[in-house]
Amino acid sequence: MKAYTKETNLLNYSDSAIQILIKSRGWDRLPVKEQILGIYNYVRDEILFGYNRADDIPASEVLKDGYGQCNTKGVLFMALLRAVGVPCRMHGFTIHKSLQKGAMTGWYYLLSPREILHSWVEVKYQGKWLNIEGFILDLSYLNKLQQKFKQCTGSFCGYGVATDNFQNPAIFWNENDTYVQKEGIERDFGLFDSADDFFNQHRQGLGPLKRAIFSSIVRHLMNRNVGRIRRG
Repeated sequence: MKAYTKETNLLNYSDSAIQILIKSRGWDRLPVKEQILGIYNYVRDEILFGYNRADDIPASEVLKDGYGQCNTKGVLFMALLRAVGVPCRMHGFTIHKSLQKGAMTGWYYLLSPREILHSWVEVKYQGKWLNIEGFILDLSYLNKLQQKFKQCTGSFCGYGVATDNFQNPAIFWNENDTYVQKEGIERDFGLFDSADDFFNQHRQGLGPLKRAIFSSIVRHLMNRNVGRIRRG
Protein backbone atom coordinates (compact mmCIF):
# COMPACT_ATOMS: atom_id res chain seq x y z
CA MET A 1 0.00 0.00 0.00
CA LYS A 2 2.99 2.33 0.37
CA ALA A 3 2.93 3.13 -3.36
CA TYR A 4 -0.65 4.38 -2.98
CA THR A 5 0.02 6.78 -0.12
CA LYS A 6 3.40 8.28 -1.04
CA GLU A 7 3.90 11.91 -1.99
CA THR A 8 4.88 12.74 -5.59
CA ASN A 9 5.63 15.88 -7.58
CA LEU A 10 1.95 16.26 -8.51
CA LEU A 11 0.53 14.83 -5.29
CA ASN A 12 2.50 17.33 -3.21
CA TYR A 13 0.53 17.05 -0.01
CA SER A 14 3.26 18.46 2.24
CA ASP A 15 2.60 21.85 0.63
CA SER A 16 1.73 24.33 3.37
CA ALA A 17 -1.63 25.38 1.86
CA ILE A 18 -2.73 21.74 1.62
CA GLN A 19 -1.67 21.05 5.19
CA ILE A 20 -3.48 24.16 6.44
CA LEU A 21 -6.64 23.05 4.63
CA ILE A 22 -6.49 19.56 6.14
CA LYS A 23 -5.96 20.89 9.65
CA SER A 24 -8.68 23.53 9.33
CA ARG A 25 -11.22 20.93 8.17
CA GLY A 26 -10.10 18.39 10.76
CA TRP A 27 -9.84 15.63 8.16
CA ASP A 28 -6.74 14.20 9.82
CA ARG A 29 -8.75 13.48 12.99
CA LEU A 30 -11.75 11.74 11.43
CA PRO A 31 -12.57 8.04 10.87
CA VAL A 32 -11.74 6.85 7.36
CA LYS A 33 -15.28 7.02 5.97
CA GLU A 34 -15.70 10.61 7.15
CA GLN A 35 -12.26 11.49 5.79
CA ILE A 36 -13.18 10.26 2.32
CA LEU A 37 -16.63 11.87 2.41
CA GLY A 38 -15.36 15.22 3.64
CA ILE A 39 -12.56 15.38 1.08
CA TYR A 40 -14.85 14.15 -1.70
CA ASN A 41 -17.52 16.78 -1.02
CA TYR A 42 -14.88 19.49 -0.76
CA VAL A 43 -13.29 18.64 -4.10
CA ARG A 44 -16.67 18.27 -5.79
CA ASP A 45 -18.32 21.47 -4.58
CA GLU A 46 -15.68 23.88 -3.29
CA ILE A 47 -13.25 23.30 -6.15
CA LEU A 48 -15.49 24.46 -8.98
CA PHE A 49 -15.69 22.78 -12.36
CA GLY A 50 -13.36 24.61 -14.74
CA TYR A 51 -10.34 24.26 -16.97
CA ASN A 52 -6.78 24.77 -15.70
CA ARG A 53 -3.74 25.59 -17.81
CA ALA A 54 -2.80 21.89 -18.13
CA ASP A 55 -3.60 18.42 -16.78
CA ASP A 56 -0.25 17.75 -15.15
CA ILE A 57 -0.21 20.52 -12.56
CA PRO A 58 0.46 19.85 -8.87
CA ALA A 59 -2.32 19.58 -6.33
CA SER A 60 -1.20 22.82 -4.69
CA GLU A 61 -1.82 24.70 -7.95
CA VAL A 62 -5.29 23.18 -8.35
CA LEU A 63 -6.08 24.28 -4.80
CA LYS A 64 -4.82 27.78 -5.53
CA ASP A 65 -6.84 27.97 -8.77
CA GLY A 66 -9.98 26.92 -6.92
CA TYR A 67 -11.29 25.06 -9.96
CA GLY A 68 -10.52 22.00 -12.04
CA GLN A 69 -11.72 19.24 -14.34
CA CYS A 70 -11.54 15.45 -14.18
CA ASN A 71 -7.76 15.18 -14.25
CA THR A 72 -6.82 18.16 -12.10
CA LYS A 73 -9.56 17.65 -9.53
CA GLY A 74 -8.41 14.04 -9.41
CA VAL A 75 -4.86 15.16 -8.63
CA LEU A 76 -6.07 17.27 -5.70
CA PHE A 77 -8.42 14.54 -4.48
CA MET A 78 -5.57 12.02 -4.48
CA ALA A 79 -3.19 14.38 -2.68
CA LEU A 80 -5.70 15.09 0.07
CA LEU A 81 -6.52 11.41 0.51
CA ARG A 82 -2.87 10.41 0.68
CA ALA A 83 -2.16 13.21 3.13
CA VAL A 84 -4.51 11.56 5.64
CA GLY A 85 -3.30 8.04 4.82
CA VAL A 86 -6.08 6.82 2.50
CA PRO A 87 -4.63 4.70 -0.36
CA CYS A 88 -5.59 5.73 -3.88
CA ARG A 89 -4.51 5.32 -7.48
CA MET A 90 -5.47 6.71 -10.89
CA HIS A 91 -7.34 4.99 -13.72
CA GLY A 92 -6.73 6.54 -17.12
CA PHE A 93 -9.02 6.77 -20.14
CA THR A 94 -10.03 8.92 -23.05
CA ILE A 95 -13.51 10.36 -23.49
CA HIS A 96 -15.22 11.46 -26.69
CA LYS A 97 -15.10 15.21 -27.21
CA SER A 98 -18.90 15.37 -27.57
CA LEU A 99 -18.98 15.23 -23.77
CA GLN A 100 -17.47 18.75 -23.77
CA LYS A 101 -19.86 20.24 -26.33
CA GLY A 102 -21.63 23.21 -24.81
CA ALA A 103 -18.73 24.04 -22.51
CA MET A 104 -16.59 23.98 -25.65
CA THR A 105 -18.24 25.60 -28.68
CA GLY A 106 -17.50 27.08 -32.08
CA TRP A 107 -14.10 26.95 -33.71
CA TYR A 108 -12.30 25.53 -30.72
CA TYR A 109 -14.71 22.58 -30.52
CA LEU A 110 -14.09 21.84 -34.20
CA LEU A 111 -10.31 22.01 -33.73
CA SER A 112 -10.22 19.86 -30.59
CA PRO A 113 -9.10 16.20 -30.87
CA ARG A 114 -11.79 13.53 -31.13
CA GLU A 115 -10.66 11.96 -27.87
CA ILE A 116 -9.77 13.83 -24.70
CA LEU A 117 -7.64 12.50 -21.85
CA HIS A 118 -9.71 11.49 -18.84
CA SER A 119 -9.24 9.83 -15.48
CA TRP A 120 -10.95 8.84 -12.29
CA VAL A 121 -9.53 8.01 -8.89
CA GLU A 122 -9.74 4.58 -7.30
CA VAL A 123 -9.85 4.59 -3.50
CA LYS A 124 -9.04 1.60 -1.29
CA TYR A 125 -11.81 1.34 1.28
CA GLN A 126 -12.67 -1.66 3.44
CA GLY A 127 -10.60 -3.98 1.28
CA LYS A 128 -12.15 -2.88 -2.04
CA TRP A 129 -11.17 -0.40 -4.73
CA LEU A 130 -13.96 2.09 -5.37
CA ASN A 131 -14.22 4.09 -8.61
CA ILE A 132 -14.59 7.78 -7.77
CA GLU A 133 -15.44 10.11 -10.66
CA GLY A 134 -18.46 12.04 -9.40
CA PHE A 135 -16.43 14.94 -7.98
CA ILE A 136 -15.87 16.56 -11.38
CA LEU A 137 -18.91 18.87 -11.49
CA ASP A 138 -19.80 21.11 -8.56
CA LEU A 139 -23.44 20.89 -7.55
CA SER A 140 -24.07 24.56 -8.27
CA TYR A 141 -23.09 24.01 -11.91
CA LEU A 142 -24.79 20.63 -12.29
CA ASN A 143 -28.05 21.83 -10.74
CA LYS A 144 -28.25 24.77 -13.15
CA LEU A 145 -27.50 22.42 -16.03
CA GLN A 146 -30.30 20.09 -14.90
CA GLN A 147 -32.68 23.05 -14.77
CA LYS A 148 -31.60 24.20 -18.23
CA PHE A 149 -32.37 20.74 -19.65
CA LYS A 150 -35.14 19.72 -17.25
CA GLN A 151 -36.96 17.86 -20.01
CA CYS A 152 -34.09 15.35 -20.11
CA THR A 153 -34.69 12.51 -17.65
CA GLY A 154 -32.51 9.80 -19.15
CA SER A 155 -29.14 9.84 -20.88
CA PHE A 156 -27.31 13.11 -21.41
CA CYS A 157 -23.97 13.91 -23.05
CA GLY A 158 -22.51 17.40 -23.19
CA TYR A 159 -21.44 20.35 -21.03
CA GLY A 160 -19.01 18.09 -19.13
CA VAL A 161 -21.60 15.37 -18.42
CA ALA A 162 -22.00 11.85 -19.79
CA THR A 163 -24.49 9.86 -17.76
CA ASP A 164 -27.47 7.58 -18.32
CA ASN A 165 -29.43 9.26 -15.50
CA PHE A 166 -29.07 13.01 -15.95
CA GLN A 167 -31.49 14.12 -13.24
CA ASN A 168 -30.06 11.73 -10.65
CA PRO A 169 -26.45 10.84 -11.49
CA ALA A 170 -24.38 8.75 -9.07
CA ILE A 171 -22.44 11.66 -7.58
CA PHE A 172 -23.15 11.27 -3.85
CA TRP A 173 -20.64 9.12 -2.00
CA ASN A 174 -21.77 6.62 0.61
CA GLU A 175 -19.22 3.81 0.33
CA ASN A 176 -20.07 3.42 -3.37
CA ASP A 177 -18.68 4.12 -6.84
CA THR A 178 -19.52 7.58 -8.18
CA TYR A 179 -19.70 8.66 -11.82
CA VAL A 180 -20.64 11.66 -13.94
CA GLN A 181 -18.67 11.22 -17.19
CA LYS A 182 -18.33 7.44 -17.43
CA GLU A 183 -20.71 7.05 -20.38
CA GLY A 184 -18.38 9.13 -22.55
CA ILE A 185 -15.38 6.82 -22.20
CA GLU A 186 -13.69 5.70 -25.41
CA ARG A 187 -10.40 4.00 -24.47
CA ASP A 188 -9.14 2.45 -21.24
CA PHE A 189 -5.44 2.95 -20.42
CA GLY A 190 -5.56 0.97 -17.18
CA LEU A 191 -4.27 1.66 -13.69
CA PHE A 192 -1.45 3.91 -12.52
CA ASP A 193 0.10 4.16 -9.06
CA SER A 194 0.06 7.95 -9.26
CA ALA A 195 -1.11 10.82 -11.42
CA ASP A 196 2.54 11.45 -12.30
CA ASP A 197 2.82 7.97 -13.83
CA PHE A 198 -0.33 8.50 -15.90
CA PHE A 199 0.64 11.89 -17.31
CA ASN A 200 4.21 10.76 -17.98
CA GLN A 201 2.80 8.14 -20.34
CA HIS A 202 -0.28 9.87 -21.77
CA ARG A 203 -1.01 13.43 -22.84
CA GLN A 204 -3.80 15.31 -24.57
CA GLY A 205 -3.67 14.91 -28.34
CA LEU A 206 -2.55 18.48 -28.93
CA GLY A 207 0.57 19.74 -30.66
CA PRO A 208 2.64 22.57 -29.14
CA LEU A 209 0.71 25.31 -30.95
CA LYS A 210 -2.75 23.98 -30.06
CA ARG A 211 -1.59 23.40 -26.49
CA ALA A 212 -0.51 27.03 -26.23
CA ILE A 213 -3.80 28.25 -27.74
CA PHE A 214 -5.76 26.12 -25.28
CA SER A 215 -3.80 27.40 -22.29
CA SER A 216 -3.88 31.07 -23.25
CA ILE A 217 -7.28 31.41 -24.98
CA VAL A 218 -9.56 28.39 -25.21
CA ARG A 219 -9.76 27.41 -21.56
CA HIS A 220 -10.74 30.95 -20.61
CA LEU A 221 -13.59 30.86 -23.13
CA MET A 222 -14.68 27.49 -21.74
CA ASN A 223 -14.54 28.77 -18.17
CA ARG A 224 -16.65 31.75 -19.23
CA ASN A 225 -19.27 29.39 -20.68
CA VAL A 226 -19.26 27.26 -17.53
CA GLY A 227 -19.55 30.33 -15.31
CA ARG A 228 -22.47 31.65 -17.35
CA ILE A 229 -24.35 28.37 -16.84
CA ARG A 230 -23.53 28.31 -13.12
CA ARG A 231 -24.95 31.81 -12.69
CA GLY A 232 -28.10 30.79 -14.54
